[in-house]
Amino acid sequence: MSELTTMARPYARAVFELARDSKSLDVWSDSLQYLAAVVSDPAMTALLDTPQLTHQQRASTIEDICGEQLDESGRNFVRLIAENGRVDLMGDIQALFEEYRSEAQGSIEATVISASALNEEQTQKIADALSKRLERQVNVVSSIDPDLIAGAIIRAGDLVIDGSLKGRLQNLTQQVSV
Repeated sequence: MSELTTMARPYARAVFELARDSKSLDVWSDSLQYLAAVVSDPAMTALLDTPQLTHQQRASTIEDICGEQLDESGRNFVRLIAENGRVDLMGDIQALFEEYRSEAQGSIEATVISASALNEEQTQKIADALSKRLERQVNVVSSIDPDLIAGAIIRAGDLVIDGSLKGRLQNLTQQVSV
């Protein structure tokens, strides 16, 4: 676990609890996704990293760019993370928030990285198998990495299953060299 994720966890947990209690999970999800996109933009990152900017100026800049995308709670959140010098955590906060949201809603997102594109039937089989194993609804997001040669890597929360040929070859190489 990265240090940034560890630092982002209390913010994500607090925002999640606020969103859950106010029944505004979707609103917060959209706001955090938008904020993460804004602060990760290279031009915005360069601007926010300017040493002469005060925390208040950083918050105001983000608020101005986000405009109507943020309600008063969202603007307060921006001020809080800017005041604490944690604007760079926004992507991690957003990702953790989505994990908490999925968990609360009884679902989880699984990332499947495969050597070639998966068809609908393969995707459904993976989702069904993971649903059985994890005892919750699984939403599969897939991507392609030809470097895997064959097979796939599946990530769902803390679970990682490496069924790729590249992973098997690496394991074999480690076993032979020991």
